[in-house]
Amino acid sequence: MARRNAVWALRALLLQPSARAAPLTPRRPAASYGTSITSAKIQVNGVHLHYQQTGEGSHAVLLLPGMLGSGQTDFGPQLKSMNKQLFTIVAWDPRGYGQSIPPSRDFPPDFFERDAKDAVDLMQALKFKKFSLLGWSDGGITALIAAAKYPTLIHKLVVWGANASVTQEDVRIYNGIRDVSKWSEKVKKPLEEMYGHKYFAKTCEAWVDGISRFAEKSDGNICQQLLPDIKCPTFIIHGEKDPLVPQAHAEYIHKHIKGSRLLLMPEGKHNLHLRFAEDFNRQVEDFLH
Repeated sequence: MARRNAVWALRALLLQPSARAAPLTPRRPAASYGTSITSAKIQVNGVHLHYQQTGEGSHAVLLLPGMLGSGQTDFGPQLKSMNKQLFTIVAWDPRGYGQSIPPSRDFPPDFFERDAKDAVDLMQALKFKKFSLLGWSDGGITALIAAAKYPTLIHKLVVWGANASVTQEDVRIYNGIRDVSKWSEKVKKPLEEMYGHKYFAKTCEAWVDGISRFAEKSDGNICQQLLPDIKCPTFIIHGEKDPLVPQAHAEYIHKHIKGSRLLLMPEGKHNLHLRFAEDFNRQVEDFLH
């Protein structure tokens, strides 16, 4: 029963309308020091990557979305309300997600490393010499890898809803969302509108297969061995009511990144940056500033 409840909670959490907001339509400067949100594509590693950008601050920040995510669906409150005088904020769509299609999304064994290289190379193509990373869920894993592999480029790191390994219990939860035809119409609609049913269904199944492969290793390792290589200031946030990522994952990351800080949000779930956007933005801005 607990497992079934976790699966239903995960379905609601990942895809409820509040977690997958409608595309942003910039109307006027959004924050006190606001600028409009621009949208563009740039060729990186043979792919035309879509990104949104806002703000005019000297501190560049890249927002990295989760599974099937994009800047516009995953980071509305951050693009709208983070301090645009202090920060220049970029939100990207990883290859195969959002508006970075083509190519179709696939999940080879090194897909997180590929995303990490794409993300770093995107920021360099945009002429940011050094920048901070804010990574949610799969984007948090990508951010961990990027911070470890490209230490001279990363200023600070914030991750939430991330994990450095995959357990058998994780795999059981992931398999609970494999078949999108079993999801309610309310839950399916936002992603079907973005991707179309066929692409959405196929990509979700492929993601479950891709992420589950890590559990075939004896330790379920994704990037555990890289954590000690992360030298930049690191802030890990975890929602104590997150049904997708057990708290042990956040604690493991905290333990293995020297000097990192862990914040537990008692009422936070997987989408804590959307549900508690004001508090989240304030905590992150204080850490970055």
